[in-house]
Amino acid sequence: MFGNWFKTSLLMAAIMALFGVVGAVLGGGQGMLLALAFGLAVNLWAYWFSDTMVLKLYNAREVDATSAPQLYATVKDLAGRAGLPMPRVYLIDEAQPNAFATGRSPEHAALAATTGILQLLTARELRGVLGHELAHVRNRDILTSTITASIAGAISTLAHFGMFFGRSDDDHRNPVLAILVLILAPIAALLIQLAISRGREYEADRTGSEISGDPRALADALAKIDRYAKGLPLETAEAHPATAQMMIINPLHGGGIAGLFSTHPPTEERIHRLLALAR
Repeated sequence: MFGNWFKTSLLMAAIMALFGVVGAVLGGGQGMLLALAFGLAVNLWAYWFSDTMVLKLYNAREVDATSAPQLYATVKDLAGRAGLPMPRVYLIDEAQPNAFATGRSPEHAALAATTGILQLLTARELRGVLGHELAHVRNRDILTSTITASIAGAISTLAHFGMFFGRSDDDHRNPVLAILVLILAPIAALLIQLAISRGREYEADRTGSEISGDPRALADALAKIDRYAKGLPLETAEAHPATAQMMIINPLHGGGIAGLFSTHPPTEERIHRLLALAR
């Protein structure tokens, strides 16, 4: 728990520093102060409201034991096994099979799954996936992932904002450096979330397998999801790529250089580790 709080605090501090640098380059001392104030506001907003924003982005609708009995009952059973409060449960009307957890704490958690994943997986495989997502809740990964999803977009907005506003003192304007900041700031935000995301997926696979009691089920689910997700685009994730790191499988279809920035470890390696646990 302390480790995740430390990473989240470090992330917020890094975001503040990055905002300050971008503001200083584009607007001098006054620009730095404005950017730091904006960064503080974004951090506070992200802590309290980023989960709501992500769910709205995906047009997720909350369900209960009546509207989605199998999904709700499975989440309730697994949450009890994990010693967690019952999270809110959401459905996303998308064909791509995927799922994610969000929220600032286990007491304010939400779990969302696409209709595609419910249609694709068996009940046993679905338990494996939901166990993985509840592991993120128990490991308190969800605060970090939700904040990175919202702040990465905010940094990109700040960088593009700088294209229209520069220093008032033309003698000190450095257009080359300003252009570099505009290019590097979104990349820096992506690298921050990349550094946080990959290792936690392995840990969530392991913890999720303990919760569900069936590592092989999660391995089978990952193989299926990975195969089908590649052929079914998720338009919201493509439009808001900073949210991709929240998903159980990378929903993006970028190849080449984009592959270098994948927020998920290789699916084959995840399956290999899960099968080793099963043995």
